[in-house]
Amino acid sequence: MLIWMGWLRSESYSQTTYQTPPASIADLFNAPATPSVSFSKDGSTMLILERSDAPSIEDLAQPELRIGGIRINPATSGPSRSGSFFNVKIKNTRSGEENQVTGLPDNPKMSGFSLSRDEKFLAFTQTESTGSSLWVVDMETLEAKKITEPILNQVFGNAVSWMPDNSILIKAVNPKRGQMPKAPAAPAGPIIQETSGNAAPSRTYQDLLSNPHDEAVFAYFMDSQLMKISLDGTKTPIGAPAMIKSMDLSPDGNYILVETIKKPFSYLVPASRFPYDVEIWDKSGKKVKSLAQIPLDENRPTGFDATVAGPRNISWRADQPATLYWVEAQDGGDAKVDIEVREIVYTLKAPFSGEKQKLASTAYRFGGIAWSDETFAIFSERWSRTRMDRKSVINPSDPAQAPRVFIDRSSDDIYNDPGDHVFTTNELGQRVLLRKGDVVFMTSEGGSPEGSMPYLSTFDTKTKEETILWRSQAPYYERVVKVLDGEATEFITLKESTDIQPNYWLVNTRKRIAPLQVTDFAHPYESIKGIQKELVTYKRKDGLNLSAVVYTPAGYDRTKDGTLPVLMWAYPREYKSAEIAAQVRGSKYSFTRISWGSPIYWVTRGYAIMDQTEMPIVGEGDEEPNDYFIEQLVANAEAAIDQIVGMGIGDRNRIGVGGHSYGAFMTANLLSHTNLFAAGIARSGAYNRTLTPFGFQYEQRTYWEAPEVYFNMSPFSYAHKVKTPILLIHGEADNNSGTFPIQSERYYNALKGHGATTRLVFLPHESHGYAAKESVLHTLWEMDTWLEKYVKNANKLEEKK
Repeated sequence: MLIWMGWLRSESYSQTTYQTPPASIADLFNAPATPSVSFSKDGSTMLILERSDAPSIEDLAQPELRIGGIRINPATSGPSRSGSFFNVKIKNTRSGEENQVTGLPDNPKMSGFSLSRDEKFLAFTQTESTGSSLWVVDMETLEAKKITEPILNQVFGNAVSWMPDNSILIKAVNPKRGQMPKAPAAPAGPIIQETSGNAAPSRTYQDLLSNPHDEAVFAYFMDSQLMKISLDGTKTPIGAPAMIKSMDLSPDGNYILVETIKKPFSYLVPASRFPYDVEIWDKSGKKVKSLAQIPLDENRPTGFDATVAGPRNISWRADQPATLYWVEAQDGGDAKVDIEVREIVYTLKAPFSGEKQKLASTAYRFGGIAWSDETFAIFSERWSRTRMDRKSVINPSDPAQAPRVFIDRSSDDIYNDPGDHVFTTNELGQRVLLRKGDVVFMTSEGGSPEGSMPYLSTFDTKTKEETILWRSQAPYYERVVKVLDGEATEFITLKESTDIQPNYWLVNTRKRIAPLQVTDFAHPYESIKGIQKELVTYKRKDGLNLSAVVYTPAGYDRTKDGTLPVLMWAYPREYKSAEIAAQVRGSKYSFTRISWGSPIYWVTRGYAIMDQTEMPIVGEGDEEPNDYFIEQLVANAEAAIDQIVGMGIGDRNRIGVGGHSYGAFMTANLLSHTNLFAAGIARSGAYNRTLTPFGFQYEQRTYWEAPEVYFNMSPFSYAHKVKTPILLIHGEADNNSGTFPIQSERYYNALKGHGATTRLVFLPHESHGYAAKESVLHTLWEMDTWLEKYVKNANKLEEKK
């Protein structure tokens, strides 16, 4: 049932059924989804995956267990909320030949596609009414075949992995787990939690265990058995059943890294932070080594640079047959500890009988390793507080050799971001760096004052010289998605423009032949092909450069048609540098893609849209951005309004503002501290920061360290000042940390108690993002009704007064 609370003063709505927005909006939402694409290792083959429509509310209303921070469909032993595909085709990249896979399941709900190491077979999972089954496609005949009954356990982590001999390692439901524990008719006693004085700060997690029955049910659904599945369907158990958290096969296929959850469970943190053992098994399931016993993670220090004590990020080296590596914090996981060596990375090679070997150390937090071979790897480190992002070349065969830093930048700095490494596949079937000596290949978003213009480059890690090999050219937004050769002279791009649907192209810079279009996906939004899009830049009153993307209706002429009502949509971000905060983000040439939560729908209703409206909050040096949140937020809004009005597009008296999550928090704050807007829309937000006392967004201080910040940033504190109509929408089953539904309920009550014009809509079964077709269409109807009444017709309302 939908919950309706308040409409204007004494007016109320009696209907409680789902509503549908005007056809111009509904048709855009109902447009067919563009297929997803996946490439073979050498890029010669493309998987064309056709995505299923949005689920119905009946789908979301199926029984669901919310325990241990995860959401389970008890009928399938899998996730209760996940997307799927209904069809798969195979396309040859160069010839363009496309073939349909035959023998697919009836009522297909396919996911988890993965090619075997020799790429002769394609595996996927099919969700049935009683579980998930394993299917395999013969890539020569393109025939699909069911390999197992619905026995997969997909409750937590990966459940399918190809082995080198083309058998498949799966995580199955333990065949002997029995019946699901029944809830007791009456509790055995009170639920008690106790602490012995050790500080245990944690974020506000959702869906946690809350009683012994929850514990029993969680253990039941985690109970798993590893199995080896042959292509003829023969099943061979591997190892003993356990609450298996994850499985990871070594590159040579001879060992399995297995993590198994154990008790005691926690009522304070999700299952990802429960205690677990890390073991190495051989491929028959025999335990070779107990690598680590990770304790319950309830006592992690606060702050975004905090982490756990003990081993973490345990993984296989991609360049070795069977060598593990992991990192161990030397500061107890506490970022506030002043220490010279904060993290050490260790390795351990098969047969795992020796001592761990030190590979590298850092004064910051470990950010990962991109492997190449025995003499070359790229080591990443980071520090969230300062936004530091550093990459160094290390020599794995000589750990004593000092790392060679070649990138040292702010992670927020898009103008000087060389991008992501390009990878290739080695003889072990693993992703390793594409490089030539000290030169690595990279793809970058290509941030610039004119907007993003992606490029492909080489980066010399010794000289730090970047050479651009290819770059997107106006009026297109084009980026490299797959490099096909060792010289990066042949590659596949995804090319689009404002009203040109993204499609894949084959580019060859060595032969200097015209690019070849590989796919021809249709434009899904014919009705908005003619809308106008403009990336605009302007200044805040303190001189900070800002930007936004402005959309206006097809055929609109500001000199002839006059001003329009405006919907401004935004999401605040914190920065440690004003110079970086002022950088232009996005591209005026990117395709106008409309997601369920997009504001662009309303360009069809005669509105101008200010999307991606920059709302930077800057705190340089020792200053924290949130100490200046309100004043900078207001200054951002004032500058955006002045810009759209100054362009002759926007009517200053008819501007609405909205956002989702932190954008909803922004909206409520703007309506609390200004009278700039005609109305606001806040979806799935948090409004009382005392309910998130151990930090939120980029705020690392606790409530007790900065109570005035928590109070001043909370719209709840200023509910009495809101005079602008505000629409609140929230998923009844929101599981995002901090934005639990009570945030909207309590804020609505505060607004109502002070006579504000407000409306609260709870969407049954919906999480932080809305999924069901009925829910999304109803949300769009709510927003459209609100905007029409309070923004487009704001002048008429004023006249009535």
